[in-house]
Amino acid sequence: MDPAELQARINSFDRWHYEFDFDGIKSPIFKQKHGTRHEQRRRYFFDTLLEICGGSLKGKGVLDLGCNAGWWSLQAIEAGCDFVLGIDGRQMHIDQANLVFEAKHIDPGRYRFVTGNVLSDPWLMADFDVVLCLGLLYHVCKPVELMERIAAANTDLLVIDTQINHAAGSYWLAHRESLDEERNSVDFELVFLPSRKAVCDLAEQFGYSVVPLAINMTSFRGLPEYLIGERLAFMCAKKTDLSHLKSAHRDPVLAYPDLAIRASLRTMSVAVTSLGLSARREIARLGQRRRHAVR
Repeated sequence: MDPAELQARINSFDRWHYEFDFDGIKSPIFKQKHGTRHEQRRRYFFDTLLEICGGSLKGKGVLDLGCNAGWWSLQAIEAGCDFVLGIDGRQMHIDQANLVFEAKHIDPGRYRFVTGNVLSDPWLMADFDVVLCLGLLYHVCKPVELMERIAAANTDLLVIDTQINHAAGSYWLAHRESLDEERNSVDFELVFLPSRKAVCDLAEQFGYSVVPLAINMTSFRGLPEYLIGERLAFMCAKKTDLSHLKSAHRDPVLAYPDLAIRASLRTMSVAVTSLGLSARREIARLGQRRRHAVR
């Protein structure tokens, strides 16, 4: 397609979660500070995946769950995988992914993107060498069922990147999230946020060895949740030896004290500012009600 058509198709979407570069024509990332976020995440767990696979995904089939616009699927293709299947619950993301792969001139025989619920809809094929579960686990209402499906379709490697809670034991924190947000769940508002140990226990229950990956980012811009221990990646394997991988520090604040304290203070500042605005609005509302009552 010519540049004008590509730009028009990019602009037809209200929001892009990832930035793609098509020879100078870029998709507009929804938060500019996230411009380096996904490059750092790739360094963190995707480069680790490639390292344990010998530097390439050649000969492997990849399943990308909650694929969004296909950013990680594209990383898999560019790393040499034979085929990638991407599944997402929202048609907008599937349309974006198909546009990305068309614009990148990827052989259509090497990929497929489908709209579906990862908990209930069929995955079209089994025996995936690699499964990517990135930014998904904390958005589902049935994590055990999801892991059961993954284990049945996966022959070896599973990469999980997820938000986690701070509980020391194996716990799942229930909370609600809006279905209107494009990155959230597509079926139930009630979802479960795992602790570090809960993720390990869940994967081990289905026959995986698990290593919570040590943080290795060179910049934490747009990545505060990793720095303060609220997000972590896990490398899981049924057959591949993971014993050489460095495990994450149990308290990242101790690993990066200065950076973590600054990140925590920024988070607290945002929370206090938000609380202050809410309080001022509530005071104004009560004052208005009082004036109406006096009248």
